[in-house]
Amino acid sequence: MRTKSLKKNKINVITLGCSKNVYDSEVLMGQLRASGKDVSHEAPAHEEGNIIVINTCGFIDNAKEESVNMILNYVDKKEQGLVDKVFVTGCLSERYKPDLMKEIPDVDQYFGTTELPLLLKALGADYRHELLGERLTTTPKNYAYLKIAEGCDRPCSFCAIPLMRGKHVSQPIEKLVKEAEGLARNGVKELILIAQDLTYYGLDLYKKRNLAELLENLAKVEGIEWIRLHYAFPSGFPTDVLELMNREPKICNYIDIPLQHISDKILKSMRRGTTQEKTTNLLRKFRETVPGIAIRTTLIVGYPGETEEDFQTLKDWVKEMRFERLGCFTYSHEENTHAYLLEDNVPAEVKQQRAYEIMEIQSQISWELNQEKIGKVFRCIIDRKEGAHFVGRTESDSPDVDNEVLIDASLAYLKTGEFVTIRITDATEFDLYGVPADIAINN
Repeated sequence: MRTKSLKKNKINVITLGCSKNVYDSEVLMGQLRASGKDVSHEAPAHEEGNIIVINTCGFIDNAKEESVNMILNYVDKKEQGLVDKVFVTGCLSERYKPDLMKEIPDVDQYFGTTELPLLLKALGADYRHELLGERLTTTPKNYAYLKIAEGCDRPCSFCAIPLMRGKHVSQPIEKLVKEAEGLARNGVKELILIAQDLTYYGLDLYKKRNLAELLENLAKVEGIEWIRLHYAFPSGFPTDVLELMNREPKICNYIDIPLQHISDKILKSMRRGTTQEKTTNLLRKFRETVPGIAIRTTLIVGYPGETEEDFQTLKDWVKEMRFERLGCFTYSHEENTHAYLLEDNVPAEVKQQRAYEIMEIQSQISWELNQEKIGKVFRCIIDRKEGAHFVGRTESDSPDVDNEVLIDASLAYLKTGEFVTIRITDATEFDLYGVPADIAINN
């Protein structure tokens, strides 16, 4: 019979998946801390406590597998008496709760993405409505995610997000400004705006696309110096955002806009509501309106029916557009999506080869663009010290997914969270090397 651990009640929250899940975990921990609970985020084994909350991802096969493995790992620890309780929340739990309860019954309780009050009750805490935007941030102190909306109304054929997150719901401007002010008081200098679709923001609350007005209000928050936009949708993009980006220095000249594909046939099957011509024209408008903008995108290869001709079209277009940042995924056949009705007829090895070819093209483009930066000076924010280097980022780089600037720590002491002018001295495909500009000049 399993023995109860001797650990005092301490809750360890483990987060899997995207930045939206990071945000949700931070809100959960903020609520727990406000109820006087001892809570940590991804604590090492000897400090992790006896109560585990796993915030899962259920987006694609690899993410689902990682989440299931994490659950099984802690169920095993529970059997060994190393932890007392295991709770599971997040997208996987929202999407597959009945299956999970049947297959992994030793989890104490499963919760969906909208059941935070119930999860808190199970953890012996009360949901406190007055904690507007207050949370326990897990990112470095200089940046934080700001989730401006939940859910998605887009009909993309391959995506299960609406099944897990529901319909689009915007957060009011005044609530987001108050949250940003609280983050700024705690030392946050960079806000990374996230949602399933930033460009849809405000349609439900204000009956218009209102991202630009939100950005104008956030830019007034004292202490915030960079505002970065993640996850825009190409169809119906509000161009007033570009005009504001060009004139407001606090809004980074950066946009993350997942485009997924460019073959008209594939775009139509994906139900993306756009064409190659419209998408290309939109990207050209980005670059005309905001000179020097860094465009990040993601692509999907191996979608049902993707032929060699479709893939060649995609490769040629990637070469033509020369994205500053790009990631590529293989198609995942997801139950209850529109594309699940199609035959998943591109072999796995072909999907992998196509992803490899796209990233090889992007690697060369990235190397060429980075070589052009050698000798130039950039304003960088310092995220951390790692080994012999301070690690920073330019305005064109988002944490975890983009280039980093590595600065020799023996040359100068740089404080985490401060902005520093850096001269780039060398570059690889995905990293830059630099020195403080005054040192470079003296040399």
